[in-house]
Amino acid sequence: MSEDVVPETLEDRLNLLREREDAARQMGGKEKIARREAAGIMNARSRIDALLDPESFSENGLLGVSTVFDEDREKTPADGKVAGFGLIDDRMVGVVSNDFTVKGASSSMTNMKKIGHIKRTATDRGFPLIFLGESSGARMPDNMGSEGMGTMLGNDPHQYARERETPWASAVLGQCFGSSAWYSCLADFTVMRKGAILAVASPALASLAIGQKVEPEDLGGWKLHSEVTGMVDRVVDTDEEALAEIRKFLSYMPSHNGETPPLAPVPEGSDKEAEKIAKILPDSRKRGYDVRKIINCIVDQESFFEFKPRFGRTAVTGLGRLDGGVVGIVANNPMAKAGALDVDGCEKVTRFLVMCDSFNIPIVMLVDTPGFVIGIEGEKKKAPGKIMNFMTALQMCTVPKLSVIMRKSYGQAYLNMGGGRNSDSVAVWPTAEVSFMDPQYATEVVTWGREVSESEKQTIRDEMERNSTYLGLAQIFAAQSVVAPQDTRRYLIEELKIQQLRRSRGIGRHKLANWPTTF
Repeated sequence: MSEDVVPETLEDRLNLLREREDAARQMGGKEKIARREAAGIMNARSRIDALLDPESFSENGLLGVSTVFDEDREKTPADGKVAGFGLIDDRMVGVVSNDFTVKGASSSMTNMKKIGHIKRTATDRGFPLIFLGESSGARMPDNMGSEGMGTMLGNDPHQYARERETPWASAVLGQCFGSSAWYSCLADFTVMRKGAILAVASPALASLAIGQKVEPEDLGGWKLHSEVTGMVDRVVDTDEEALAEIRKFLSYMPSHNGETPPLAPVPEGSDKEAEKIAKILPDSRKRGYDVRKIINCIVDQESFFEFKPRFGRTAVTGLGRLDGGVVGIVANNPMAKAGALDVDGCEKVTRFLVMCDSFNIPIVMLVDTPGFVIGIEGEKKKAPGKIMNFMTALQMCTVPKLSVIMRKSYGQAYLNMGGGRNSDSVAVWPTAEVSFMDPQYATEVVTWGREVSESEKQTIRDEMERNSTYLGLAQIFAAQSVVAPQDTRRYLIEELKIQQLRRSRGIGRHKLANWPTTF
């Protein structure tokens, strides 16, 4: 039937509608989809099917097409982005899935309107937003010239601004340039499939710009973003794993910032794990250990979900559950630089604190750090500023903050990790050791440039070590509780009951809601 001829009967019109809908669902055609399947890569619609509860997807904009050039109308089913609403574990979410088989899922006037609608609806109605990223950037030649720029770009003044009213999650599932990269950077949680690329522009364009060949993995591969930039939270091997990671992330999150995170059943045997802590913690404070083992002894069994495990390794951050309720864990990691916080570790913790405060997640800090990494490299990376970003974010948090000093807590890091009044309550283990700096280093500082015998140094060192034990904090009430390691889980559960925001029903004031996502 000719496109110019309008059917007269309702039945004919409905038949035409079904034909157009069926054509739109074919995306870029069977051949393109088959090639992706042969490569083990899902398409835009199969990703949505795997992400959402069965048969829960309600699509918006199925018949949208590119309207800039008439010849593109028949070549742009759904205009390269599949968008709509559905359920994950019976909770509503908004989702935008890039269809790379249609003009590389490039951004155009119609599909940007679709994204804007999903984003506004999810924000206004209070449910999470998910971006399944794989796109080539802006569509050419639609965006070229002053008319193209004026028509395509900047028509939504809030396109890339957010105040964290609802959680955002993003998956980097192919080459992500332009808007798909931007939304990945804006998300609270980003997972990346190995082989995918996240960058401002394509390797080809980057090669032209700098006059030498740029390899995709060097420009924006998973190792770069998981180990160097810290812009992705988890790395997986397949699309299916990436979608499962998003579902898991959302299981810890409230639907919006006006409610508390969902409760979960407590796995049997969770209370017994805490008894293993004493065996994990070394007798010597100079020996390292994997703090994740301590965390897993404290939280509900199998509930710890780590963020950025390859980045900022001096700190460990992640979501877990205590007695079924969600908490954010920030812990020093003695296996990396003896737990001394570096610039990457500060950035990692700061961003995590922002997310927790924005979505009403109490914070538990497990402390064992000799301070901050010092030296020329740190100063070049603006270490003082990063330390103060961390400090400011912590002090602005309005959710409950509990700090447990396990071993060392020295200098400014004592404050950054919740010491003083920077937590609502501070507990210490009998193994805790608190001072301005390590007594050995302090001795070297005060004897710098002088001829001092080893016996004199030992006398000074002994004096420096005076009153650095847990008793010093407990006696002046700088620590509110002294807790045996095996009792830490029970202490935290009870303390959270005390510190929960009763008057506001667990809802914080979200002072960090518009904090930049990268800084």
